[in-house]
Amino acid sequence: MYISMNWISDFVDLDGIDKKQLIHRFTLSTAEVEEVFEKGADTYGVIVARIASVENHPNSKKLHLLKVDTGKDLVDCVCGAPNVREGMRVAFATEGGSVSGHPISAATVAGFVSHGMCCSEAELGISADNSGLWEITDDIPLGTDIKDAYQIDDIIFEVDNKSLTNRPDLWGHYGIAREFATLAERQLRPIEAADLSVYDNLPEIDIKIEETRLCYRYIGIKAENIKHNVSPVNMRIRLYYCGSRSINLLADLTNYVMLELGQPMHAFDMRKVQSIEVKRFDTPFTFTTLDGNERHIDENTLMICTNNTPSAIAGIMGGLDSEIEDDTDSLLLESANFDGVSIRKTSSRIGLRTDASMRYEKILDPELTETATKRFIKLLLDIAPEARVASKMTDRYPRHYEKITIDIDKPYINKYTGIEISDEEIVKTLIALGFGVSQNGEVFTVDVPSWRATKDVTIKADLIEEITRIYGYDNFKIETTLSPLFPVRKEAIKTDVNRAKDILVQRYNLNEVHSYIWCDAAKYKELKIDVPENPRLINAQTPDHATLRASIVPTILTFVSENRGFSDDYGIFEVGEVVEGYGADGLCVERKKLSFVLSSRTASEEVLFLRARDIITHIVTDIKHKDACYLDAETKFNWQHPRNTYSVAVGDDVIGVFGTVHPQTAGKIDKKAALVYAEIDMDTLSGVAAADISYSEPSKFPAIDIDLSFTADIEKVDFAKVCSLAKDAGGDLLGSVKAVDVYESEDGNSSLTVRFTFVSAERTLSKAEVSENVDAVISALSDIGLTMKTA
Repeated sequence: MYISMNWISDFVDLDGIDKKQLIHRFTLSTAEVEEVFEKGADTYGVIVARIASVENHPNSKKLHLLKVDTGKDLVDCVCGAPNVREGMRVAFATEGGSVSGHPISAATVAGFVSHGMCCSEAELGISADNSGLWEITDDIPLGTDIKDAYQIDDIIFEVDNKSLTNRPDLWGHYGIAREFATLAERQLRPIEAADLSVYDNLPEIDIKIEETRLCYRYIGIKAENIKHNVSPVNMRIRLYYCGSRSINLLADLTNYVMLELGQPMHAFDMRKVQSIEVKRFDTPFTFTTLDGNERHIDENTLMICTNNTPSAIAGIMGGLDSEIEDDTDSLLLESANFDGVSIRKTSSRIGLRTDASMRYEKILDPELTETATKRFIKLLLDIAPEARVASKMTDRYPRHYEKITIDIDKPYINKYTGIEISDEEIVKTLIALGFGVSQNGEVFTVDVPSWRATKDVTIKADLIEEITRIYGYDNFKIETTLSPLFPVRKEAIKTDVNRAKDILVQRYNLNEVHSYIWCDAAKYKELKIDVPENPRLINAQTPDHATLRASIVPTILTFVSENRGFSDDYGIFEVGEVVEGYGADGLCVERKKLSFVLSSRTASEEVLFLRARDIITHIVTDIKHKDACYLDAETKFNWQHPRNTYSVAVGDDVIGVFGTVHPQTAGKIDKKAALVYAEIDMDTLSGVAAADISYSEPSKFPAIDIDLSFTADIEKVDFAKVCSLAKDAGGDLLGSVKAVDVYESEDGNSSLTVRFTFVSAERTLSKAEVSENVDAVISALSDIGLTMKTA
């Protein structure tokens, strides 16, 4: 939001104050200022002049030769503006001057010397109108510096809208002027407003509010005989500097009051709108808004109607059929307050966010509607004195906010601020900000003003914030706090997640990414990945982002696709949330998952697959001190390989899945790379009880390794069971069992080579001593179909 210091100066005397320093203090105390602009500083030497004569250029159809009266002498000028004419008053840039940073000097144009330049509004930077010369219609003496005539010099600063979310009173210049007045310790001038009680004898407007839950207040007033159509120059300049554009007087006035007070307003052409109904409709329909677009209106959308015909979407935008036109000379003015949540939902639903809706979303003060109405009529009558008010101010006020009064004592303030702020400073600050304050001993009774009572100031802590931010956080004395500090044990899942991340980054050099919880349908489609049937977002920013993800792996695959040139060998992982349908309570079931994808152009798919297995084993062993086992699993998604997909279990708990990526998807990502994935349910893993850590002294005697090859159906071998049976049969001397080689053959001669390590803590073993143990192992494994190869 853009703020004009000239506008602020209407309400606060800032003479003698460094305005830029004051803006900096505003950042420290109130809201973040993103940027400060100086308008008009690079324009000078521009005066009001009159075109004394116009002749056509002898060699050009577009150029004209002018004599320009500067009030002192006649100056030759070459001009190509289409609207130039004799007698017109213009902004004339003289030799030695500058227009928006462009120096002006005598120049030869098409064979004739031009000693200056006649300017458009766009060239001077006061509007976007570059259609022709700026015609000055005000009676200003020739030779007057244009900056003395109009407020071209200004300091504009941009306030970060996010920092104003909880301050609905700061969405207009007057609210910010109140902050500046408090910071500068200057008086805040009251808003100049019309006394509308003089029109109480006029007829009321027929206003009916059917949806009192959604419309807190609605004020209407009529005005007619409006002959002026163009806004004053200074008003147009302010609107332009603050990001708006001039349309016509009545539309400009509604925008001007909104930017000044923060209260959105709407002017209906009284020829088309005579009465008001605030309602919703039972059946959907289409409605054309002022921007010419058709909007789908459903049964939840609040509408402003006349004679049951929709005229505007409440709080968002008016209708094309009731807009103010250039020949409009009468209006019905709306100044209303609507439910902020309803406006926000409607705005998202129809895909239309406006300056008005942004303000209503912040929960505006209903009392502001009356002030804004009086201010509008005051400005209208000042600019167009021939205008007449044609009705009394008709006010419908079905819902009031409760008045908020907060008692706070001095010891409480001292305790929470940690500093001593005098009673006088506290009272002065609160009163300057608009609060009512009475003091009884050490207790302050504070009445919260209506513009801060909609959602902003409700508890004692809010008052402390008001006092301390104006006092200045930079004025706080830095001292060490004397407070007891107690260690807080992290949640198990947090500890497990952090440990898993450390393993992936430090041991395996994987790269962490962060993404959103929804599917990106467009990117999925490129990779031939189906969007799962899963809960959807109602107000998604785009239909492609409507479905919540059931797995993180597809998201990571899109990252791999976008970064396939990063390296020949790399891995990406993410820890995030997924949604697995709905629970019995009707809410989404959210699970925290750790997912990673490995990509390699140098390693085979089998090697990469085993690397992924080793990573999972490392994570499980490190965190839970248990072994992971891997079982055949059915695929759930079309990006999973139909055969190379395995579940990961720890004991009886299935904690995840891993495997290779389906060739269809892998080919879309990188035809030259092998891709494997894994996904671990961290909620389930954290729920697994960690095994106790036992330590044994390594033997100082050498071990004996015996490698045995067994014929086997490799796909059916449960190696965890092999290890268990071998250790039971091998006795205490069998230290470890490890698979060292796998040979797969299509003719049924596949084999598995296992290394059995025997060791004693008391002596060096001989092969003869362990032969019985080896025979026992061979016998035990034959019971599960593993037959030792003899040749």
